[in-house]
Amino acid sequence: MPIQPALRERIQSLLDANRVVLFMKGRPNAPQCGFSAKAVGILSGLGVPWHGVDVLADAEIRDGIKVFGNWPTIPQLYIGGELVGGSDIIEQLVNSGELHQLLDLPAPDRSVPTITMTDTAAAAIGRAMADLPPGTGLHLSVDPGFNAQFALKEITGNELVAQVQGLNLYIDVISAPRANGMEIDWVEDVRGAGLAIRNPNAPPPVQPLSVAALRDRLASGDLTVIDVRPAADRTTAPFPQAHRVLDEDSLPALAALPRDTALAFLCHVGNSSRQAAEHFRGLGFREVYNIEGGIDAWAQQIDPGVPRY
Repeated sequence: MPIQPALRERIQSLLDANRVVLFMKGRPNAPQCGFSAKAVGILSGLGVPWHGVDVLADAEIRDGIKVFGNWPTIPQLYIGGELVGGSDIIEQLVNSGELHQLLDLPAPDRSVPTITMTDTAAAAIGRAMADLPPGTGLHLSVDPGFNAQFALKEITGNELVAQVQGLNLYIDVISAPRANGMEIDWVEDVRGAGLAIRNPNAPPPVQPLSVAALRDRLASGDLTVIDVRPAADRTTAPFPQAHRVLDEDSLPALAALPRDTALAFLCHVGNSSRQAAEHFRGLGFREVYNIEGGIDAWAQQIDPGVPRY
């Protein structure tokens, strides 16, 4: 089916306005599929400005972009108006260093991370890897949220290889810094048996913040509040204290804040803000809060002049 001229112009205008564009499922701070999350993790790890287009929110774009670039799946990465490919190709290019070249970045750091593993864990993994087909290896990835994932898949030759307890762990260059210092153990308890991982690089978990505590922190001036609500909701019930807004335009600037900046995320009742808080925790921010109850709790407990909706 040919693409309509008006739709082609819409897509082209997005590519003209942004050097790096990822057509994805979900928003950059809340991917809605594993492949989009992988692409977001790679781009975020590279630290380059990029623009995300949520195809789930625009059915016309979702169908049209597949025709526009003659590429059947989502996500799709464009650089300088040219289609690069989907998440698997993005991963291959970042490991080979070609993606860095496309983005005018220095060659990737290929330092192999230091990883330790107990004898028990090594034995369990060794049993799972018995009789693997030739060319298959145990791959370790660590996403922006510092969640470690193991997968048995094809060895491309561009991965970093960490030798641990006689085992080869194949690691992509974006995951490598996040994996450095990781400790892998095997535990058995009433819940069953499995790997237990300690990662010293993982930021502390998102902390709950009551609206009363928020009021006190705002008085001390050591907290940045970020309102993640849609524009219509912010107009209906504006947050009356100093704050910033999270949207596609502001995301790059907010993501570039110093990692020791204390951030507190606000939404209607505290659900969407929790997702945003986890995203920024994944970017490496060390003091991240979710405002429990959101603007609704603020209106009930702190400032009755703020409308409820």
